[in-house]
Amino acid sequence: MLTINDLKTQNLLLFEAISGSKAYGLSLPTSDTDIKGVFVLPQDIFYGLNYIPQVNDRNNDQVYYELGRFVELLYKNNPNILELLNTPKDCILYEHPLFKQLDAALFLSKQCKDTFAGYAMSQIKKARGLNKKIMNPMEKQRKGVLDFCYVQYKQGAIGVQDWLNEHGLIQERCGLVNIPHMKDLYGLYYDFDNQYNFQGIIKPKTVDTILLSSIPKEVRQLAVLYFNKDGYKKYCKDYKQYWEWVNNRNDSRYANTIAHGKNYDAKNIMHTFRLLDMAEEILSTGEIQVHRPNRAELLEIRKGTFEYEVLMKKAEVKVKKIEQLYQHSTLPSKPDKIQIEKILVTIRKAFYHAYSCS
Repeated sequence: MLTINDLKTQNLLLFEAISGSKAYGLSLPTSDTDIKGVFVLPQDIFYGLNYIPQVNDRNNDQVYYELGRFVELLYKNNPNILELLNTPKDCILYEHPLFKQLDAALFLSKQCKDTFAGYAMSQIKKARGLNKKIMNPMEKQRKGVLDFCYVQYKQGAIGVQDWLNEHGLIQERCGLVNIPHMKDLYGLYYDFDNQYNFQGIIKPKTVDTILLSSIPKEVRQLAVLYFNKDGYKKYCKDYKQYWEWVNNRNDSRYANTIAHGKNYDAKNIMHTFRLLDMAEEILSTGEIQVHRPNRAELLEIRKGTFEYEVLMKKAEVKVKKIEQLYQHSTLPSKPDKIQIEKILVTIRKAFYHAYSCS
């Protein structure tokens, strides 16, 4: 297994640069330094069965892509990889002469609408989900089936547990039967004398649903019960997602979200707007600009200066503009795969030749 140290001591590097917020010009005093790079596998590994597409450290603060994987992602217009290829000169730590053959103009295409703006929109969807979670916290105590069961009562309905309590009854002595042609409605019976083997409405060890019983004909129906099955399924899904989010969230990022009081992940939204801006620029100018000229505006977003809904409306306007630019862009639909493959082969052959002669 190759390590980052191996890449450097064995002279396998083609490129190495500072990436992330420092390359974007959006870093703060507390920002980490992210390093990304490109390397070429030793020939014996490349020709063998154990191709290694990427080498990184434990925290992914340093990530290095093998030349083939790097070019493959460039061809697909991956935003992170296009940004790495177009790293500002003051952030480049090392550049092999062969690396210069990978010209950005070879790779930029109309696919950037989907890879940049499409990814940005997925982040907006994520932000909406975060906003919903913050604004609608869920109790740790999980609700059960009984909380979604209701009994017809007077001119409306009442929760089954409240109905049972009001009548001095317990759910364990209830029996339910389907009412034909009426979805999720059940006849409710009660074993007052404890002489029948009714199943109850639920049991702790059963699956998350109600139970049905065999009801003798002589037993009188006491009420009609409705089980909001769809509501219960949605609640279970939302509950799982919410508490997975709570357990996995970045506490420092969440603390910042709460601190600025706007109930969205401001750093995430900042990068969303950065990507939308870059999509606009690529489609209109055919160039990619990694270092952002509107640093002040983006950092205001990161500070949580703007209201959530204002940012969402602004993003929607940008997306519409990007769609229009896409229609009139002179960029190719896709990069020229044949030309790119030729350059890839040329670089690899030249590197191996120089490597074997060193």
